[in-house]
Amino acid sequence: MAKVQRREATPDGYVCEKRQKEVRARLSRARGQIDGIERMLDSGRPCRDILQQIAAAQEALRAAGKLMVRNYLENCATGAILAGPKSETYDEIMDMIYRMVR
Repeated sequence: MAKVQRREATPDGYVCEKRQKEVRARLSRARGQIDGIERMLDSGRPCRDILQQIAAAQEALRAAGKLMVRNYLENCATGAILAGPKSETYDEIMDMIYRMVR
């Protein structure tokens, strides 16, 4: 039988310290890539190189977003559903998912 992994408890709507570190690492990576894009523009690098760096920065932001969606589902949505599923809860979850996938 698989061992159940316990996660740090947080008040609804907050991000635990471990998850904050993970998100900050991805944001830092994206920030560094954006700074690199500006340097590439200043130094006259080819378009394809700049576009590749833009794609890398977007992926770093997507990774941060994915971590935040997981946090939202674990800490916010789950608690709201367990407290008594309501139409508003599902509407909020659907709105969040829609924003992340467009």
